[in-house]
Amino acid sequence: VPMIARGIMLGADQPVILHMLDIPPAAEALNGVKMELVDAAFPLLKGVVATTDAVEACTGVNVAVMVGGFPRKEGMERKDVMSKNVSIYKSQASALEKHAAANCKVLVVANPANTNALILKEFAPSIPEKNITCLTRLDHNRALGQISEKLGVQVSEVKNVIIWGNHSSTQYPDVTHATVGDKSVPELIKDDEWLKSGFISTVQQRGAAIIKARKLSSALSAARSACDHIRDWVCGTPEGTWVSMGVYSDGS
Repeated sequence: VPMIARGIMLGADQPVILHMLDIPPAAEALNGVKMELVDAAFPLLKGVVATTDAVEACTGVNVAVMVGGFPRKEGMERKDVMSKNVSIYKSQASALEKHAAANCKVLVVANPANTNALILKEFAPSIPEKNITCLTRLDHNRALGQISEKLGVQVSEVKNVIIWGNHSSTQYPDVTHATVGDKSVPELIKDDEWLKSGFISTVQQRGAAIIKARKLSSALSAARSACDHIRDWVCGTPEGTWVSMGVYSDGS
C-alpha cells in the first residue's frame, strides 16, 4: 500500500485514490491502516476508501490488484488453497464486472494465481481477456536476483529473463535471451550445470524457502513485483526490454 501511495506503481506524477477491501473481522485494523495513510501525507494520495463491501471497493476502479485469498502455509503447494479461493473470486469477479471502470486492468496475486485469474475471467465475462493478468513478475524478479548475485552485478543491469508457465513449482525460468550490458547471461556465467539445475530449482522453490524461513508467505517482494507488473503494463517498458506476466492463452 505505501508503494502505491508513493507512486511506485503508477508513476511519480499520477495521483491515486486507493480502495482497500478486507473481511469484516479485519475492519478495525483496516481503518487503522487508512488512518496511517492519512497521517503519512503522501502527496499523490487523493483519497482512501476502506471497506468490507466488495461492491464499494470495486466501484469505478481503473486498476484492481487481487491479493485476497487463503494464505499458503508451510508444506502447502499453491494448488492446496485452490478450493478455498473459488468462492472469494466468484464474488469479487461479479463486483468488478458490474462496478469497475470499463477498461479496468486486473492483476491477480493470490495463489494459485493462474487458476484464480481464470476463475475471475469466467465470472466476469465482460472484462476483456487481455485485461486480466496474474503475477509471474515475482518469479521474474527472483530470477533477476539470482543472476545478479551469481555475477556480482547490480540487478538493474540484468535484462530479459523469461518465466514460462504457471506461477508454481512447475514454472520454467529461461535465461536464453537474458543479457548484462551487451553480453548474454549464459556466456557470462559459463556454468551450464548451474543454469540448468541450481538456478531453475532455486527460482521454482523460492516461495517455499521463504515460507520455511519466515513461517509466512512472501510479502515485501510480492508487493514490489505487483507494483512492477502494473507500472510496466500501464507505462510500458524501455525499448528492447521485456518482462514476464501471466496472460490468457490464445493457444499459440
